[in-house]
Amino acid sequence: MADLYACISKEDAAVLLVDHQTGLISGLVRDYGVDEFKNNVLALANTAKFFNLPVILSTSFENGPNGPLMQELVELFPNAPKISRPGQINAWDNEDFVKAIEATGRKQLIIAGVVTDVCVAFPALSALKAGYEVFVVTDASGTFNQQVANAALMRMAHAGVQLMNWFSVASELQRDWRNDSEGFGALLASQLPGYQNVIGSYMGAQGNLGRQNN
Repeated sequence: MADLYACISKEDAAVLLVDHQTGLISGLVRDYGVDEFKNNVLALANTAKFFNLPVILSTSFENGPNGPLMQELVELFPNAPKISRPGQINAWDNEDFVKAIEATGRKQLIIAGVVTDVCVAFPALSALKAGYEVFVVTDASGTFNQQVANAALMRMAHAGVQLMNWFSVASELQRDWRNDSEGFGALLASQLPGYQNVIGSYMGAQGNLGRQNN
């Protein structure tokens, strides 16, 4: 029987951010508000940076109406491979993209992008066929409307892609609050303002526990 719970591993995962371009986000993403969507994308990006995961960036038709990659991603990952696809709609059809993935040596791929039904679904299904474990981050991927998103997510899930959001990705990578609780708490609080109260309560409890033990 196949493993029904393949846990993301910090040692075996890489993050693929596909076509998070300014023109596509402003023109095509309608299942999330622009500000919420950008926050989700940056939350996933900061999660990848916090856990030191390899990141591969890709754009499509960058000099046309799709526009450039989000500047925040460029600044977060100045040394990451950035694959500018000259025409391939499915990033997996681009040889440089696949080579960059292979160069990481990782077999778990965390994928997000614009649009969900094409630029995410196509490489996700291709990677699955190529033998990778694939995790799609649903709230860092956007498309025309919720109905289109649901159909794409259903297609991927039926094929064996695991669907997650950025918060569950971060939590699964973290595993245990005792692993740099302050750093992990700061990551969550920076992207989820409401979580600052949770972090404050946790740190207060830790402080009280420390005083009791002294």
